[in-house]
Amino acid sequence: MPTRTPDTTSLASWVAAATMAPSMHNAQPWRFHYVAADGVLSLRLDPRRRMPQTDPTARGLHLGCGAALFNLRVAAAQAGWKPQVRLLPDAMDQEALAVITFVEQDERDDIADLYPAIGRRHTSREPFSDEPVPEALLDGLRGAALAEGARLDLPGDWQVQAVLDLVWDAEHAEHLSPAVREEIARWTAVTDSTRPEGIPLSALGPRTDDGRAPVRDFAAGRRFEGRGSAVFEQSPCLAVLGTREDTREDWLHAGQAMERVLLQATQDGLATSLNSQALEWPELRWALRDPESATGYPQMVMRLGYGPKAPSTPRRSVSDVLSIT
Repeated sequence: MPTRTPDTTSLASWVAAATMAPSMHNAQPWRFHYVAADGVLSLRLDPRRRMPQTDPTARGLHLGCGAALFNLRVAAAQAGWKPQVRLLPDAMDQEALAVITFVEQDERDDIADLYPAIGRRHTSREPFSDEPVPEALLDGLRGAALAEGARLDLPGDWQVQAVLDLVWDAEHAEHLSPAVREEIARWTAVTDSTRPEGIPLSALGPRTDDGRAPVRDFAAGRRFEGRGSAVFEQSPCLAVLGTREDTREDWLHAGQAMERVLLQATQDGLATSLNSQALEWPELRWALRDPESATGYPQMVMRLGYGPKAPSTPRRSVSDVLSIT
């Protein structure tokens, strides 16, 4: 008997779930190709999404593709399939990120429980309340990161201030670089409602009147009618996701860990946001690491808390990111 493979309709629905993942400036840097006869799905980096000024190594884009891969795993598991993933299958092809095959499974994978959160997870640039996140939930998020080969560190009060200082330094460096500002502007504060990528004006959130939350202002000094201001939390709950090493494979693991944490947080009723601003400057990224942590390389700063429902951001159509032969 030949081995059964997923039908193209099911596969397309899993890719649709994958495209709901977060990515740097919502660039959506993934491409998929499915060979139906063999049941083999390939994940590739889309070179048209590169950002040479703010992400010259494509580390950030790898994180986004890793997050998409995790969503795909969750969707397949929810449908009763077990994805078997091989990362970086071709050392000579820098755009080949993963090859995935699927095996039907009798036992339900726990990650399938995260499936409802895929459509509910949105990056929030709104103020969070001062209600503390329970330690039990934070422990669960640490476990989610560990399950994907990464580590989630929650800095103490003095370390939070150090993180905030580095984010401020990154804002200052960004302000002094016209090339960086121009690249960011191409992807953010998008006013074209038909554009299927980038951060739309509706998702920018308010300007900061007061507070210490590291919410990146993608307006970068540009004024938009109707955009207000707000007071953000004074004691933000921050987490730093990191890995022991800093290879391309580590970046893909970090992306999967990031999305697992975000989906678990969403399931737990938390609002979340991401900030890569300090990580886009090598000298600031190095300073962000905690010398007392086993994490050698920080990959993402995460903000957790309780806040209003965040708006969705546009997504490219499945037909634009998936080819089938």
